[in-house]
Amino acid sequence: QVQLVESGGGLVQAGGSLRVSCVASGRTFSSYGMGWFRQAPGKERESVATISSSGSRTTYVDSVKGRFTISRDNAKNTVFLRMDSLKPEDTAVYYCAAGIWIGIRYTWHYWGQGTQVTVSS
Repeated sequence: QVQLVESGGGLVQAGGSLRVSCVASGRTFSSYGMGWFRQAPGKERESVATISSSGSRTTYVDSVKGRFTISRDNAKNTVFLRMDSLKPEDTAVYYCAAGIWIGIRYTWHYWGQGTQVTVSS
């Protein structure tokens, strides 16, 4: 069992930066790929970024490429999402998830409770 706890959300002006963190319980953190997802009001949840268990491979949704950076510290059981040049459309609840790569995609097994990010114009 893995428990995920996000933190670092808040209110920021457009163009600003924010870093959200996700701390995992348990000793198997380094076995999981990690992802950040977001869900805005009235919209479906979308994958924002993923990072492999070793940290060597990352992916991003097109809308955040060049602005967001996912990273992880396996010694601290933590995954980060650094968000720069934030836009009002980035406003959402951000969730982290832990998953396993199977075939051609991740299967997400564990989810955090989410942290609110609000970008004002």
